[in-house]
Amino acid sequence: MPGVFNLESKVLTAKDETEVLPFLVVSAPGRADFLNTHQDYKGLPVVPIALNLRTYVFAVRELRHEFRIISLNLKRQGLEYVDAFNTRNIELKQGKWFGNYLRSVFLALRQIADEKFSEGLEIVIDSEVSVASGLASSAALEVAFAKLLDEFYGLNLSRMNLAEATFVAESQILGIPCGRLDQYGSTFGRAILLHPRPPVKVEPLPLKDIVIVVVDSGIRHSVADIHPRRQEEINRGLSQLMETSEVLGKIREKLGYRFDEPEWNKIEIEEIKPYLRLIDKVSANRILYTIKANISTMKAIELIRAGRGKEKLDELGRVMNEQHEMMRDLYDLSLQELEKMRNAMLKAGALGVKISGAGLGGCLVGLVRNSAEGDKMLEAALQVGAVNGWKLRIDEGAKVEYKR
Repeated sequence: MPGVFNLESKVLTAKDETEVLPFLVVSAPGRADFLNTHQDYKGLPVVPIALNLRTYVFAVRELRHEFRIISLNLKRQGLEYVDAFNTRNIELKQGKWFGNYLRSVFLALRQIADEKFSEGLEIVIDSEVSVASGLASSAALEVAFAKLLDEFYGLNLSRMNLAEATFVAESQILGIPCGRLDQYGSTFGRAILLHPRPPVKVEPLPLKDIVIVVVDSGIRHSVADIHPRRQEEINRGLSQLMETSEVLGKIREKLGYRFDEPEWNKIEIEEIKPYLRLIDKVSANRILYTIKANISTMKAIELIRAGRGKEKLDELGRVMNEQHEMMRDLYDLSLQELEKMRNAMLKAGALGVKISGAGLGGCLVGLVRNSAEGDKMLEAALQVGAVNGWKLRIDEGAKVEYKR
């Protein structure tokens, strides 16, 4: 259950494995990919909601020119769990090493702050966010570490700068093909409408007292395995459209050759549909999903802004179901196991259930009317194969938990 931290929490040091009280504790939330999944890397608006599953970073000791890190999550799994790097000479390690997320954040913040940080820290990480489950575990780690550095070095960064720094760390320094959804969702918290195309805009949404149920399928896929494939499929379809003489006039002006070039929000279904027969079916479905899911999201945003109680919840559930089915049928992101869990959740009373994150595994996020219905939905999902589940609320963004 959420809540690994309290003011009396002691943590294990990396150096000598003694338990000490930290002098600085920060945290950042995981997030549910609520509306318009797989759209942020195309520059379309998305709606993340922060969840009260958090990643905590504990600073236990100041060091000279060095960071030493222990991951309690990896330690509990019996994996290699200690990383160390010199602040004067930072290099990324080969492979999928957890320390690379921290090293890249350090490099990104140093670029933005135009500082060469010399002092380091011994830190301990403990996270409630399941890794590779579609709840932005890497972003929560990046944002929590960035918030720690911001506080330790006295940078006084705005939330916008903090979010952008962590996005740069993952997308440019690590080279992972992500959009801004995860880092901004974790940094700002609550429910937001994120316009990811620069100049980036963040609009807080009046979505607070709702009951969210998240279930973990236990099936793991990474963003780096899925996003490039979908992007390439869109690129292929766009190239086919741009290279045919039949596509002319205003519709051609709205398109492009790369997934992030078209003016997606200005393209109507009726004007693009006649041309989709000219390209392969997979690419046509990817393009159709992009436009239809965005239209669906914009209607849901109007509903959220209006805030009409029970009617709002019922309609939001319908939109979630609609978007999941588009993700399944047009973007090929679902699996038989996911559908079995989703059907059980809907039968148990969920208003809406959809994939959160990259898909092909990970988590499903569901909306219910009340806590009792949430319990039923969790039980139903666990009975048909889910490995874990949580009844959650919308939470705040990155914050300092404790400082002395």
